[in-house]
Amino acid sequence: MPSITRDQVRVPADVPADARESYIDNYLKATRNTGRLMLFACDQKVEHLNDDFYGEGIDPADAEPEHLFRIGSQGVCGVLAGQRGLIAAYANDYPDINYLVKINSKTHLIKTSQDPTKHQDDPYSPQLYGIETVVDLINNGVNVVGVGYTIYLGSEYESQMMSEAGQLIADAHQLGLVVVLWMYPRGKAVKDEKDAHLIAGAAGTALCLGADFVKVNPPKGDDTSSSAEKLKEASLASGRCGLVCAGGSTVEAEVFLQQLWDQIHVGGAMGNATGRNIHQRSLDEAVRLTKAISAITLGDWSVADAVAVFKGEKDFTV
Repeated sequence: MPSITRDQVRVPADVPADARESYIDNYLKATRNTGRLMLFACDQKVEHLNDDFYGEGIDPADAEPEHLFRIGSQGVCGVLAGQRGLIAAYANDYPDINYLVKINSKTHLIKTSQDPTKHQDDPYSPQLYGIETVVDLINNGVNVVGVGYTIYLGSEYESQMMSEAGQLIADAHQLGLVVVLWMYPRGKAVKDEKDAHLIAGAAGTALCLGADFVKVNPPKGDDTSSSAEKLKEASLASGRCGLVCAGGSTVEAEVFLQQLWDQIHVGGAMGNATGRNIHQRSLDEAVRLTKAISAITLGDWSVADAVAVFKGEKDFTV
């Protein structure tokens, strides 16, 4: 199992001396002392409204928001990421979860298009609140270790989102908080959101903005290279900003776990950011999947061993 000590945590130079220990604490909490991130993404209740939580193929338990927190409490995760209000509503009942507050969000009701002949707007995810509201949560005893922000690179609104994110990162580091950027090339200027070269550019942009981790969609593979092989360009471009891949829509657990192993061991990813693949399942199954994902991400276990964890034949703890 990979592990890092306090003196191995690289503290960014914009973290002031009096916040260095807090940053180290939060980084080690978020990565479970491994340097890798297992992010349980629970921000889709705004992003996708109720489409991801109710309907065919989705376990009935997912209709209730507390399902997310039951999974986060009973499973093995690095952080649970969600909007401030969602976290505030449940955190007192689940104080041991490491929380990451998502600062901006948008719904999927306003459609975007890559077709320049269609008059649809480019995506913009507005900042919903400032860093001071996160401080309020911390002062009230909520275990917040970091913040997150989405940037749609290539949108006509990218400059506004980059400016907001840059200031957020500076403010968060002043407090010793870890920052994750969701970086998605999207908009009329973007011809292919899954292009490996473009995703690598987005990962490098996150590094330049000062993020500690960057969440990207895995690139699409082709006849010459797999998705994981193409991901290597992005993991190199991200430098000391740890790259993690979005989980996407729900697939068979065995398929997902193999993809995750490949992303880490072939593509050089530093973890994963998974939402629907976890929470659309029953509580028992979702908890077992968090443990299986963490077995690979945090424990460096094989796919076969991780599948055994998912099937309940083995257990994984940190």
